[in-house]
Amino acid sequence: METLIVAGVLAILAIIIIIKTAVIVPQQNAYVIESLGRYARTLRAGFHVLVPFLDRVAYKHTLKEQAVDVPEQLCITSDNVQVGVDGVLYLQIMDAQAASYGIADYLFAITQLAQTTLRSEIGKIELDKTFEERGHINLRVVEELDRASDPWGVKVLRYEIQNINPPVDVVSAMEKQMRAEREKRATILQSEGERDARINEAEGEKQQVIKQSEATREQQINEAQGEAAAILAIAEATAAGLTKVADALNADGGDKAMQLRVAENYLERFGSLAKEGNTLIVPANLSDMTSMIGAATRVLDATKGAGEERGSR
Repeated sequence: METLIVAGVLAILAIIIIIKTAVIVPQQNAYVIESLGRYARTLRAGFHVLVPFLDRVAYKHTLKEQAVDVPEQLCITSDNVQVGVDGVLYLQIMDAQAASYGIADYLFAITQLAQTTLRSEIGKIELDKTFEERGHINLRVVEELDRASDPWGVKVLRYEIQNINPPVDVVSAMEKQMRAEREKRATILQSEGERDARINEAEGEKQQVIKQSEATREQQINEAQGEAAAILAIAEATAAGLTKVADALNADGGDKAMQLRVAENYLERFGSLAKEGNTLIVPANLSDMTSMIGAATRVLDATKGAGEERGSR
């Protein structure tokens, strides 16, 4: 009976020892094992059995990427304005042994270092540029933290500024400044639009004047050409008529027909003059119609002789 009891106790102890010494490490985790108070090994994911009473799990670390909130802190810019800045830090343990023995609390240390580095970077720039230089500030913080955390077995992946909160009076002044800047840009754009409109109108009037002057010039040219053509046509018609008259006078009986025509025109003009006025001046040689016709005939003969002389030349 006593033997059974002892055996049962031993079996229970064995089960307890196995439970205490058997370790299952989850995926993306690392356990640091110490043997008699000294670092022994690092266990990765899987089933492991420790040496009873000698080995123990000293530290448990996750190898996943971690997001650490960096609390808001007051930073002073280069133009002496206080702003509240907070952010998020992303890191990952690369060496579980270094993270266990390199520093007591790597999360606290990295958070404090992120805050001090951020204050230093904010102090180098003016308030207006803090919003524009977020990317540069983030890179500078990551560089400093990664360099400092390398002995701790921690890799700082990135840092992101969440909020930049200036004082209320500064925010009000910035809003007024931005409003004034927008009104200034609107005024400039409006003035530029009006200037362009006036330039376009002036250009349009200039083109209109040029077109009108060109049209007037073309009109004058066309009118001059038309008048010249008309004068030429009249001259040609007159020349053709005179040529035919000359040909008719050179024909048989032409001089007599001319004398008769001159006499008829003379009498017609004299009769019209008598009808238009009460006073009539009668030529002294009115009865000498023959002499008048003879004078006209002599003029015609002289003209004919000059024409024949020019023709012979």
